[in-house]
Amino acid sequence: MFARLAALIMLILMAVAPATTAWAVTPDEMLDDPALEARARALSAELRCMVCQNQSIDDSDAPLAHDLRVLLRERLVAGDSDEAVIDFLVARYGEFILLKPRFNPRTALLWLTPALLLVIGGTIALTVFRKRRLTSAGIAADLSDEEEAALKTILSRRDGA
Repeated sequence: MFARLAALIMLILMAVAPATTAWAVTPDEMLDDPALEARARALSAELRCMVCQNQSIDDSDAPLAHDLRVLLRERLVAGDSDEAVIDFLVARYGEFILLKPRFNPRTALLWLTPALLLVIGGTIALTVFRKRRLTSAGIAADLSDEEEAALKTILSRRDGA
């Protein structure tokens, strides 16, 4: 019983281990000041690795990500604010370096497209719903007296059965 439980736990740990975040920051990159290191970690989690493109530079093992982490820490040690470091890197590498792009005229379409699609989809759904409701009401109004009597007879037979 204990062996099976231990084997099950090991199997679960082996399955979950690859899913955990493995930071690529090496000890030689880390700053001695814990406050500056915490700022560096927070900033590097917001910056995209230009090689991997779906990872932050904090998670990437790419040489460019290493260089960006070192550059970021150098700027922090030099006394730059978080915004100044981000602005420096955006000026050097473009908006693409940000994992969460800023809202500005160039990225407005990126940010507003989901809301725009929701409004368009809602308008289409509402139009279709109203059209169907009017159509079904129109069909009942277009029946002749004989057709209405036949319909009532059929419905009363169905309800009585």
